[in-house]
Amino acid sequence: MTTSSGELVHLLGADDWAAASSGAEYRPPSLAEVGFVHLSTPEQVYLPANRLFGGRTDLVLLYLSEDRLAAPLRWEPGVADDPDGMLFPHLYGPIPIAAVRSITAYRPGQDGLFRPAGPSST
Repeated sequence: MTTSSGELVHLLGADDWAAASSGAEYRPPSLAEVGFVHLSTPEQVYLPANRLFGGRTDLVLLYLSEDRLAAPLRWEPGVADDPDGMLFPHLYGPIPIAAVRSITAYRPGQDGLFRPAGPSST
């Protein structure tokens, strides 16, 4: 499965990005915990955002250049509550900072829920 926009995003707190952006790569906790980095497409990122980051207003989306990812990328099922047949991109290694082509704020709506993100503007 690929996304209609051809884009991959990673969701994290703005402070986490500020701390990681000065290095050569970003290693989120999931890389040590489960062996991969959770990615999404802009169209599906609202699912993990609502599940894992409810109530937060400090999130950013890293829009990634797939051709700059050095580790294997696999499309795999998320959790049982996700729509049938939906696959998420999982990166089996760190995110190279050079692969980040844009960063945008990702805020919930007035009802507190996150919605699909749009394509990056770059």
